[in-house]
Amino acid sequence: MAHYAKVESGVVTEVIVAEQEHIDTLSGTWLQTSYNTNNGQHTGGKTPLRKNFAGIGSIYDSTRDAFYNPKPHASWVLNETTCSWEAPVAHPDDGKAHEWDESTKSWKE
Repeated sequence: MAHYAKVESGVVTEVIVAEQEHIDTLSGTWLQTSYNTNNGQHTGGKTPLRKNFAGIGSIYDSTRDAFYNPKPHASWVLNETTCSWEAPVAHPDDGKAHEWDESTKSWKE
Protein backbone atom coordinates (compact mmCIF):
# COMPACT_ATOMS: atom_id res chain seq x y z
CA MET A 1 0.00 0.00 0.00
CA ALA A 2 1.13 3.52 -0.73
CA HIS A 3 -0.25 7.07 -0.74
CA TYR A 4 -1.40 8.53 -4.05
CA ALA A 5 -2.44 12.08 -4.89
CA LYS A 6 -4.99 12.93 -7.55
CA VAL A 7 -3.77 15.96 -9.52
CA GLU A 8 -6.14 18.14 -11.53
CA SER A 9 -4.76 21.18 -13.36
CA GLY A 10 -1.64 21.08 -11.18
CA VAL A 11 -3.52 20.99 -7.86
CA VAL A 12 -3.96 18.02 -5.52
CA THR A 13 -7.67 17.32 -5.06
CA GLU A 14 -7.53 13.99 -3.21
CA VAL A 15 -5.03 11.76 -1.38
CA ILE A 16 -5.70 8.07 -0.79
CA VAL A 17 -3.93 4.91 0.38
CA ALA A 18 -4.15 2.11 -2.19
CA GLU A 19 -2.35 -0.58 -4.14
CA GLN A 20 -0.94 0.34 -7.56
CA GLU A 21 -3.39 -2.15 -9.13
CA HIS A 22 -6.32 -0.09 -7.80
CA ILE A 23 -4.78 3.20 -8.94
CA ASP A 24 -4.47 1.73 -12.44
CA THR A 25 -8.28 1.38 -12.56
CA LEU A 26 -8.97 5.03 -11.68
CA SER A 27 -9.44 7.87 -14.14
CA GLY A 28 -7.35 11.01 -13.94
CA THR A 29 -3.76 11.61 -12.94
CA TRP A 30 -2.63 9.83 -9.77
CA LEU A 31 0.92 10.24 -8.46
CA GLN A 32 2.57 8.44 -5.60
CA THR A 33 3.52 10.54 -2.58
CA SER A 34 5.27 9.66 0.68
CA TYR A 35 4.44 10.96 4.16
CA ASN A 36 8.09 10.24 5.00
CA THR A 37 9.24 12.93 2.56
CA ASN A 38 9.44 16.54 3.71
CA ASN A 39 11.58 19.44 2.46
CA GLY A 40 13.36 17.15 0.00
CA GLN A 41 14.43 14.70 2.74
CA HIS A 42 13.18 11.19 3.55
CA THR A 43 12.96 10.51 7.29
CA GLY A 44 14.09 6.91 6.79
CA GLY A 45 17.18 7.86 4.83
CA LYS A 46 15.70 6.60 1.57
CA THR A 47 15.39 8.57 -1.65
CA PRO A 48 12.84 11.37 -1.14
CA LEU A 49 9.72 11.17 -3.32
CA ARG A 50 8.58 14.39 -4.99
CA LYS A 51 10.14 16.70 -2.36
CA ASN A 52 7.09 16.82 -0.01
CA PHE A 53 4.07 14.78 1.02
CA ALA A 54 1.06 15.90 -1.00
CA GLY A 55 -1.98 17.33 0.72
CA ILE A 56 -5.27 18.56 -0.66
CA GLY A 57 -4.60 21.97 -2.18
CA SER A 58 -0.89 21.28 -2.71
CA ILE A 59 0.67 22.24 -6.03
CA TYR A 60 2.19 19.59 -8.26
CA ASP A 61 4.98 21.01 -10.41
CA SER A 62 5.71 18.58 -13.25
CA THR A 63 8.92 20.40 -14.23
CA ARG A 64 10.38 19.84 -10.75
CA ASP A 65 8.40 16.57 -10.22
CA ALA A 66 7.54 18.00 -6.81
CA PHE A 67 4.64 18.73 -4.49
CA TYR A 68 4.62 21.96 -2.49
CA ASN A 69 2.14 24.21 -0.73
CA PRO A 70 0.68 27.32 -2.35
CA LYS A 71 2.78 30.46 -1.89
CA PRO A 72 1.90 31.84 1.57
CA HIS A 73 3.06 35.45 1.01
CA ALA A 74 4.04 37.49 -2.04
CA SER A 75 7.57 38.13 -0.75
CA TRP A 76 8.43 34.48 -0.05
CA VAL A 77 10.67 32.52 -2.43
CA LEU A 78 10.57 28.84 -3.35
CA ASN A 79 13.69 26.98 -2.25
CA GLU A 80 14.55 24.88 -5.31
CA THR A 81 16.27 22.17 -3.24
CA THR A 82 13.48 21.59 -0.71
CA CYS A 83 10.48 22.93 -2.69
CA SER A 84 9.41 24.80 0.44
CA TRP A 85 8.63 28.50 0.72
CA GLU A 86 11.10 30.70 2.59
CA ALA A 87 10.66 34.17 4.00
CA PRO A 88 13.12 36.85 2.83
CA VAL A 89 14.16 37.21 6.49
CA ALA A 90 15.14 34.23 8.63
CA HIS A 91 12.70 33.21 11.37
CA PRO A 92 13.98 34.37 14.79
CA ASP A 93 15.56 31.59 16.83
CA ASP A 94 14.55 32.94 20.25
CA GLY A 95 12.06 30.26 21.29
CA LYS A 96 9.10 32.64 20.99
CA ALA A 97 6.09 32.37 18.68
CA HIS A 98 6.23 34.65 15.64
CA GLU A 99 3.94 35.51 12.78
CA TRP A 100 4.97 36.86 9.38
CA ASP A 101 3.92 40.46 8.67
CA GLU A 102 3.88 40.90 4.90
CA SER A 103 3.40 44.69 5.11
CA THR A 104 6.74 45.15 6.91
CA LYS A 105 8.36 41.97 5.56
CA SER A 106 9.35 40.95 9.08
CA TRP A 107 8.49 38.53 11.90
CA LYS A 108 6.29 39.83 14.73
CA GLU A 109 5.88 38.27 18.19
